[in-house]
Amino acid sequence: MWQQQIRVNAPYDFSRVLERLALDPLSIVDIERQQLTVPLYIRNIPVAVSVQSIGEKSNPAFLIEAAHPELKEEIIKRLSHIFQWDVSLAPIQQHFLQTELRQLFLEHEGTPLILDFDLYFCLVKCLIHQQLNLKFAYRLTERFVKTFGMEQDGVWFYPRPEEIAKLEYDDLKALQFSGKKAEYIIDTSRLIVEGKLRLDELAHAADEEVAKVLLPVRGIGPWTVQNFLLFGLGRPNLFPKADIGLQRAIQKLLQLERKPSMEQMEALSKHWEPYLSYASLYLWRSIE
Repeated sequence: MWQQQIRVNAPYDFSRVLERLALDPLSIVDIERQQLTVPLYIRNIPVAVSVQSIGEKSNPAFLIEAAHPELKEEIIKRLSHIFQWDVSLAPIQQHFLQTELRQLFLEHEGTPLILDFDLYFCLVKCLIHQQLNLKFAYRLTERFVKTFGMEQDGVWFYPRPEEIAKLEYDDLKALQFSGKKAEYIIDTSRLIVEGKLRLDELAHAADEEVAKVLLPVRGIGPWTVQNFLLFGLGRPNLFPKADIGLQRAIQKLLQLERKPSMEQMEALSKHWEPYLSYASLYLWRSIE
């Protein structure tokens, strides 16, 4: 086992990160110790990584612990991206203090955008969560992982595309997946295994290019693309206007009689650029 301390720019509130991740039944979160176990695949090797906050919002620091010292550099680089330790939240905070979202950003100061731990599983999660309420989506995702993934060092590792590509549609339908959703997940996994869809290459593509690659894939629509860009690739300026949760949050925040129209959402979002992803995140937090 190896350990390393990491310091990041303030403000950064890890307790907010753990609160959100604790909603997911697959997360191994210890709120009291401010600790999380992260399942990572590094060079296809499964590594359980402990991330513990040893600082505070105004002076954030983390203790990283894992096996495989030969993978240390890659693990830290991946964690820095997932937890957005390389993004300074101070200028983003200052930007929003001049907008309609001032109160939200005061209340949730230092809440970072946290990415999914793996691009493939991010896309699968997006497909699972489509048109489902959050509670059932989490339950379905948990069944999927515990049926086809593996447990190691006390944490569940999500299945790899090679495993899912071998399945029959009925294997997912047995877990209460709809027929269409089973097809979308297995067919997308097969495209990845065949090399026809290369998610790693999308990390360096523009948002429009990512959409151009993903939208022709059966089962992937604009909502899924936006969520993949946001929680898979960590793009900072995304605002899924069609998202019901965002509409509800804005209705509540501005005390509107009904949900805002697309035109209202578009007009509001102009004030929040170039950090629309943070507006989305903080608005979602306001109704959780």
